[in-house]
Amino acid sequence: MTSTNQNIEQLLQLCQSGNQRAQLEVYNRYNKAMYNTAIRIVKDSFKAEDIMQESFLTAFTKLNTLQDVNLFGAWLKRIVINNSISYYNKVVKQNEVPLENVLYKVEDHQGIDEDHHKNEKVKQIMSAMKTLKPNYSLGLSLHLIEGYDYEEICDIMDISYANCRTMISRAKESLRKKIMQTA
Repeated sequence: MTSTNQNIEQLLQLCQSGNQRAQLEVYNRYNKAMYNTAIRIVKDSFKAEDIMQESFLTAFTKLNTLQDVNLFGAWLKRIVINNSISYYNKVVKQNEVPLENVLYKVEDHQGIDEDHHKNEKVKQIMSAMKTLKPNYSLGLSLHLIEGYDYEEICDIMDISYANCRTMISRAKESLRKKIMQTA
């Protein structure tokens, strides 16, 4: 029995009853997007993989707390982001932030891989973002890449609204200067 054409509501009901085939189907539908979310924050492919796995386990064990199954993707993404930020904050506190200058692939479905020139510009921006102060890099990633608004970023980073606006404004300015230096 393949469950590839079942809707998410049916799949999640099966997942709640411990159906491993349904869990695998849900995993297959969401794992790439969740991995990409984690890697943007933690910048370590092995850790991003771990966080993604842990997040799926958390989601499957707490499925009964999800009010609207149509929001599963957003709910799962929130779990991944919270787990990624938790790891990120732990690493920052230990001053073990890896500063390797690895360029991460930007997915085609985001419309960014359309032509070589545009892709080079994206690589330049992503590379410059990695050289920003950690809180600037995280704030910009959440705002520009993940699409979170200021209120959500305040919750995630545990800062005030005014600090959030100031930080993102300064991060954009810092990024702009770094890009101008390399241009």
